[in-house]
Amino acid sequence: MGTVSLAALTALAALFAVITGVNDGGALLATGLKIPSIRPVTGVLMMMAAVALVPLVSHQVATTFATRLTTAEGSDGQIIMAVAVLAALVVVMALSNRGRPTSLTLAIVGALTGAGLGWGAPVSSDAVLFVLATALAAPLVGALLSMPLRHLLARLRDARLLRRWHRVGFSLQCLAYAANDGQKMLAVFMLAQGFSGAPLPTCVAMAAMFGAGAVYGLPRAGRTLSREIIASRPLHGVTAELASGTAVIGCAAIGAPVSMTQTIAGALIGAGVAEGSGRVRWHAAVKIVLAWMLTLPVSGLLAAATALVVRGVIV
Repeated sequence: MGTVSLAALTALAALFAVITGVNDGGALLATGLKIPSIRPVTGVLMMMAAVALVPLVSHQVATTFATRLTTAEGSDGQIIMAVAVLAALVVVMALSNRGRPTSLTLAIVGALTGAGLGWGAPVSSDAVLFVLATALAAPLVGALLSMPLRHLLARLRDARLLRRWHRVGFSLQCLAYAANDGQKMLAVFMLAQGFSGAPLPTCVAMAAMFGAGAVYGLPRAGRTLSREIIASRPLHGVTAELASGTAVIGCAAIGAPVSMTQTIAGALIGAGVAEGSGRVRWHAAVKIVLAWMLTLPVSGLLAAATALVVRGVIV
């Protein structure tokens, strides 16, 4: 592979890491914005540390992204990756600009599948169905876990205890994200540069780019989750952190990539429902669910069409 091609693919992977920070980083911080025990700057540094270090211990989800959805290798795999990343970014940015925040994880799963099919590469239907099933289940599990957790945490009358649980919940959320959803960034670097595993320099650079995106994206993403779905209070935020972190770590254990933002949204809805369905702003929740439903098929179709065109030009 030429130096120019390698540089272009690496730059694309870097852009993907920054956009991932914009899309996901603010959402991770959003649930705890009303609790002063962790400052936003500290939160960003905690996320960066987790994104850099956790893949050194386990990168099973990155392997699922990079090898199980489509088995193309070499230059074919790199072309599929480039098409998929561009398609996923186009769809996510288009929906976000229309006030429909969505899951970048769903977008990249759909785009990798579509690009593989469009390029004529082998695509594992079993792996795709496995990923889709866990993606659908994760928000529901987050919602179900948050209901009993909300009642348990409501018994804490001491604000200091709630702040301590916030630290525990946010730490758990960071670890869960780095072990699961955040590994889509590593998978893109794997495909771009043709390596396997989790080299420390790549992980550190990836974490820095993610952190830059998170700082930029915090105001908008934080507003969407902490205000639009539910009039979030500290109790809701801590509940959502503990529930979403537990659900996403469970999915990471079986190598299933799921969206942390989807799981957080589900957990917030569950925390609201535990107090009465009127606490949830269902019109905002429906908008987000509709965006999720559009993301994967649109990303897949766009990537498949683009891969067909590129293949026709190159081959």
